[in-house]
Amino acid sequence: MKKNMLFTCILLCLYLSINSQNTVKGIVADSKSKRPLTNVFVSIKNNQHQIVTSENGVFFLKNIKNIKNGSLVLQIKLTGYETQNLQLDFSGKPIDLGIIYLFKDITEDLDLSLITITDDELNNDASTADNISGLLQASRDVFLRSAAFEFSSSFFRVKGLDSSNGKVLINGIEMNKLSDGRAQWSNWGGLNDILRNQELSNGLAPSHYTFGGVLGSTNINTRASEQSPGARISYSSSNRSYVHRLMTTYSTGVLKKGWSFSFSGSKRLGVEGFNEGTTYNAYSLFASVDKKINRRHSLSFSGFFTPNRRGKSSPNTQEVFDLKGITYNDYWGFLNGRKTNARIKEVSEPILMLNHYWNLSEKTNFQTNIAYQFGKIGNSRIDFNGGANPSPTYYQYLPSFEVRNNDLAEAYLLQQRFIKEGQIDWNNIFDANVTNKEVGNNNAYVLYEDRTDDKQLTINTILNIEINDNITLSGKIEYRRLRSNAFAKVIDLLGGSGYLDINPFAEKTSLIDKQQNNLINPNRVVEVGQKFKYNYNVNSSISNAFLQAQFNYNKVDFYSAFSVSRTSHQREGLYKNGRFENNSLGESKKLSFTNFGLKGGLTYKITGRHLINANIGYLNNAPTVKNSFSNIRENNNTVDNLQSEKTFTSDLSYILRSPLITSKLTTYYISIRDATEISFYFADGVGGDNTAFVQEILNGINKKHIGFELGIEAKITPTIKLKGVTSIGQFTYDNNPNLYLTSDVAGVGGFDENFRSKDYIALLKNFKVASGPQTAYSVGFEYRDPDYWWVGATVNFFANTYIDLAPLNRSSHFYEDADGLSFNDYDTILARELLQQEKFDNYRVVNLVGGKSWKIGDKFVSVFATINNLFGEEYKSGGFEQGRNANYRQLRDDNALETPVFGNRYWYGRGATYFLNINLRF
Repeated sequence: MKKNMLFTCILLCLYLSINSQNTVKGIVADSKSKRPLTNVFVSIKNNQHQIVTSENGVFFLKNIKNIKNGSLVLQIKLTGYETQNLQLDFSGKPIDLGIIYLFKDITEDLDLSLITITDDELNNDASTADNISGLLQASRDVFLRSAAFEFSSSFFRVKGLDSSNGKVLINGIEMNKLSDGRAQWSNWGGLNDILRNQELSNGLAPSHYTFGGVLGSTNINTRASEQSPGARISYSSSNRSYVHRLMTTYSTGVLKKGWSFSFSGSKRLGVEGFNEGTTYNAYSLFASVDKKINRRHSLSFSGFFTPNRRGKSSPNTQEVFDLKGITYNDYWGFLNGRKTNARIKEVSEPILMLNHYWNLSEKTNFQTNIAYQFGKIGNSRIDFNGGANPSPTYYQYLPSFEVRNNDLAEAYLLQQRFIKEGQIDWNNIFDANVTNKEVGNNNAYVLYEDRTDDKQLTINTILNIEINDNITLSGKIEYRRLRSNAFAKVIDLLGGSGYLDINPFAEKTSLIDKQQNNLINPNRVVEVGQKFKYNYNVNSSISNAFLQAQFNYNKVDFYSAFSVSRTSHQREGLYKNGRFENNSLGESKKLSFTNFGLKGGLTYKITGRHLINANIGYLNNAPTVKNSFSNIRENNNTVDNLQSEKTFTSDLSYILRSPLITSKLTTYYISIRDATEISFYFADGVGGDNTAFVQEILNGINKKHIGFELGIEAKITPTIKLKGVTSIGQFTYDNNPNLYLTSDVAGVGGFDENFRSKDYIALLKNFKVASGPQTAYSVGFEYRDPDYWWVGATVNFFANTYIDLAPLNRSSHFYEDADGLSFNDYDTILARELLQQEKFDNYRVVNLVGGKSWKIGDKFVSVFATINNLFGEEYKSGGFEQGRNANYRQLRDDNALETPVFGNRYWYGRGATYFLNINLRF
């Protein structure tokens, strides 16, 4: 017995001795300042497990296994510095590397991901297009990088999903809006320098900060202590959105007493971008202060203030594009000799956040965060309750209208007038208002904005525990509360004296004046700065938590995660609307949803170079505010049979990581159930031959997204790299969802006394979901010269892009007459042709990139340039069917014309554009 115990002790001592010898320690410091660098990633190359340096720059790797031939490669990485790869030869003794100096990366400013994402690509309105470039730009995956940079101008969507399926966080705080589920990228636009520290979790992959979405998550770290120390000044020029940008940034690094400071500011401006009349004016300010209290506790404060104003551009029919070209924009006109855009989007929403970092031990840390965001989003436009429609593309002002009336002479005059002028006539608007003022009448026109003033509070706590070398636990508890006030506000009276707050299209009866927007204050004449039309509050909150476990072993890594949340929405009307006098003032019923999510995944390492990865998840998400109320501006009505959206997702990938070739092939299946969509438009032929402004509620929508993605990079020589990317998907409706209409006209056009139509079934199954190109390819090369200059080119091909459907025309409403029977002249073959979903032409885009860096003393100078769509290819990037032709006869007669009056509306991609950046770093 004693012999056995002695033998066991000897074996144990030998094991501990051997493992203690397989250790590496060192200190990482900046080569210039000699200061220790914190949060530097240290790992054994081709091994997923990694550690970070402490606040003193120290790292310690122990129990290193799988040593082949007595050597391994130690990799040391930090954003803004050159990566160090050190050969380690194990001889049976612990290795002490002493101080390892990292040198500033002279090629950092040649990184496409840090420069070419411009604000217009990150900030498209949800009503026009959606883009996820910002979510993907941190990725080193060749496919995702191509999706972010090569495909972004085509409004390509990874897996056919919009950006609400990805979570964006800053310092562990979620930035996705409660109103629509999307991140407002302009809230931190123009601050590229301090957004460099990003951590992307692709798809369902685990994150230490959030459960994530189907497209994953990005956490942006803005802590002053983790910004690269030094100063940076850069100038950029472009013809995309802004024309000029000047940006400066200074970070101290960690000072002797534990303080760190970081400041950044920029100015972006442009009289006109690629589209006519798209003005741009934006400021950006950022400040961050860190204080290391002791070795366990740190505090960090970050503040963002990025007010910006930009002119919007219009979607147009093919008739308009043929007459005016793809840069045409109908939202502007000349006023006092200057192009003046009536549709200005203004965003000013400061963000303040405080973060507490508590390292309970080397393997356990707490992060507690609190953030407050407030401010406004405004979208301006012209209202006209006493004048003619001021839009130059109003259908009665275009030649097709008179062609329909068989008046070719008048059609020719309209055509020539539109070609020669074709913009908003500001002088005519002012003349009409001045004339009314002189005779004592109210304005015919007014310039106003649709405003949303939000106040959002977020509090959360994040816990990460490294149980041992193989197991890590992560968890989070979070509470978010939104208080939002939405209203219309007069910006400019345009030469008049006051604007009557009524809806002239509503009926006026002896019992109640339904034209009144607020019966509490009827026939009110509003002036600059006053609210009118609508005014309501939204109170929303969400409480959520997630728990995640990660397991990492030599041959297999796997994880599982669970999330739970409670969401509530409630509207509070501040006006008593004349059309909804019994259901507009006061609080709506409170909507509440309990949701959960489950996900798990596994990576099997066949060898160090060949891996198989699989993920599966079920996500249950509450409806956003936007999709919870059928006509939120005017009444408290909630969507009928409103349910949480359910998403099942799975993917399988093969990964190759060799010294010469890196590639990843992924196949995926995504099923979405019980989605809700709400649209607003004027419709002709409602309930027979009536015209009404309607809200179209489509609910119980099922969608199916299947496809595969391939990304491959081949290092042909030390300086030449080839890359190729393929995405082939099929995104379709998977059922025939429910549809109904609401309006502010009761008793006519098929609407009952509750302003609701009957229920319809929209026959959408197997139609394509409008989600950008469903097929995309990219091939290119990159040459990096040892003398620090770089050039690259890609050829990108896009196919299978479809128009967004008008669901009402795929229901029985399309062929029913006012008596509920089918039209007696209904032709099923012709109807099938009329309802064929438009598929856009395939197209090819060539992009060029290049740059050069110099080191002058201890300063770095770089120049970077891109040319997108080199040959000026004209292509449709998106579009939608107008709902105006709401029945068979209307659509048949309109499409019989050579140029339909209410044809589809499109967005065209840009022609040839450039981006130039000059940067000084010291």
